[in-house]
Amino acid sequence: MVVVGAAAVMSGVWACAGDDSDARDVNPQGTALTSASTLPPETTQAPSSDLVRPEGFERVAATIAAADGTVCEVCLWLAETGDQRSRGLMGVTDVGTSDGTAEGMAFVYPRPHTGTFWMKNTLLPLSIAFFAESGEYLSSFDMEPCTAEPCATYPTAPDFTVAIEVPQGNLPSLAIAEGSNLDLTSLPCTEN
Repeated sequence: MVVVGAAAVMSGVWACAGDDSDARDVNPQGTALTSASTLPPETTQAPSSDLVRPEGFERVAATIAAADGTVCEVCLWLAETGDQRSRGLMGVTDVGTSDGTAEGMAFVYPRPHTGTFWMKNTLLPLSIAFFAESGEYLSSFDMEPCTAEPCATYPTAPDFTVAIEVPQGNLPSLAIAEGSNLDLTSLPCTEN
């Protein structure tokens, strides 16, 4: 499993410049799950009353180390139960990137997992990245919103323990790409 330890607690801005990759979401039974991401830059300016954020999830700190040595400290919504992973980012219109609340969502599995993700009732285009138990980056790709059946399914990387979904195109800004490593902590995110 990805290291869920006591890495340094992060504060301040959660994003940093980095490499590129993409992501989406999966469930523990190997059936498709649902998730959502933020809208592309040209459509992210929805009135604040229209913003729907993830509810019922804790936020945790994570460190991503890129192959070039870039280190990003980020804040992620944590989906660690079957119900949380199944709900994911469904119906969400802003993961929190608009105000720095969070950069995305981490789907954590208790043991190495292979399956599929789907975007049913997910309103935002997302990128998803998969990490091995050691924290090593495995792969990533983009997923498109789906509000009507049938929804496409997206096969995951084999034997991943953490998948991170972010608004489509945001993986590079978090240093998530080939050669990166993830240290997902159990520590809450800290504010400025």
